[in-house]
Amino acid sequence: MNTGSSPQIGQIVRILKGKDAGEAAVVIAVVDSRFVYIADGDKRKFDAPKKKNIQHLELIPFISSEIVNSLEETGRVTNGKLRFAVMKYATPAGKSAYEKGD
Repeated sequence: MNTGSSPQIGQIVRILKGKDAGEAAVVIAVVDSRFVYIADGDKRKFDAPKKKNIQHLELIPFISSEIVNSLEETGRVTNGKLRFAVMKYATPAGKSAYEKGD
């Protein structure tokens, strides 16, 4: 059933299904082989993570060491660190969020 790669804590994921489809988030806990808890530090805070089926996520081959270290040291991570990790992934090649034009 699993596609071989399993999500890891601190890994960036792209949400494929649900109202947050297309958004990036960070895995903050792995429940079992099917479910993880994700948060992005913005709409989805660390204290209220979203439980997601990993089949509804695209695993990005990037793991934020800051988040892994913070979770290992204190058992939690700040929403600012989550936002930073998501932003670092979501805006590659120096593209700013303001360039989209709104």
